[in-house]
Amino acid sequence: MDSKSNVAMQTAEPLEEADNGSTNAATEEQASAPAVSATDNRADNDSRPPARVWLKTTGVRYLVRIMALVVAVVLWELASTNGFHFYINFDNIPAPSVVGVALVAELTGQEFYLHILHSLERVAIAYVMAVVIGVILGVAMGRSRWAEDIILPYIELLRPIPAVAWIPLAILMLPTEQSSIIFITFLGALFPVILNTVHGVEQTNSVLVRAARSLGASRTAILWHVVLPGAMPSIVAGLAIGMGVAWFSLLAGEIISGQYGIGYYTWNSYTLIQYPQIIIGMLTIGGLGTLCTLLVRKGCNPLLKWQAKGGRS
Repeated sequence: MDSKSNVAMQTAEPLEEADNGSTNAATEEQASAPAVSATDNRADNDSRPPARVWLKTTGVRYLVRIMALVVAVVLWELASTNGFHFYINFDNIPAPSVVGVALVAELTGQEFYLHILHSLERVAIAYVMAVVIGVILGVAMGRSRWAEDIILPYIELLRPIPAVAWIPLAILMLPTEQSSIIFITFLGALFPVILNTVHGVEQTNSVLVRAARSLGASRTAILWHVVLPGAMPSIVAGLAIGMGVAWFSLLAGEIISGQYGIGYYTWNSYTLIQYPQIIIGMLTIGGLGTLCTLLVRKGCNPLLKWQAKGGRS
């Protein structure tokens, strides 16, 4: 009995040690698991920049942009006051200080604002028409070969014609100067919207289209939930480009046949030899065009929430 009990005790001791080892290992794993998850959480939190860092980075970027404009204005002032003449003649170019005084005088009156309102009205009407018609035609051309074969020849034939060349025909076709200027502005904005929409629709991932079709989605559902969201980045780019071309075309129409508008104001200042007013008109055109393009991009941002933002140094 003594020998048997000794053998049983010797056999039980390794088993108890094994059980204790496995229990200790499990305890160590449980103790280490929260530490790993906490480390992961800290890493995720660290990957997100704090609000203070984001504001500091954004502020620095805007400060750099403002300083770039300030440097350009200072160089302009020096070139105008010193009569810089090396390929570019600054003898007759008014300095920024002179333009600023003239701008203050223009802002105190009402006629300058009237020119701005007329231009904004024409751009708004023409641009909305161009966006609606351009997106519809672009989607049709991107989804249908028949539509592309029918519409594309007209676009490729008419697109290279500059806005100035349309002015005589627009005056002959349309009853009023207002309608002719809007027509010219509409044509300028139409072609970039159409071409970018066609490009975006044609570049839609065919795998997503086949997947939606295999799940029983209709053609309308595929268009609204797959094709248009996928083409939206290209469409938004076309809308921004179209806005810039719309302002260019508007000014061409206002210079030739307008009575009010920033284009007419700029050209009339040239005929009256009012050089500071020419600069004011040009800067106003640039500012309004930039503001309108920014509004288009900001207004389209909700349509691009699904798009991942890429990093840029």
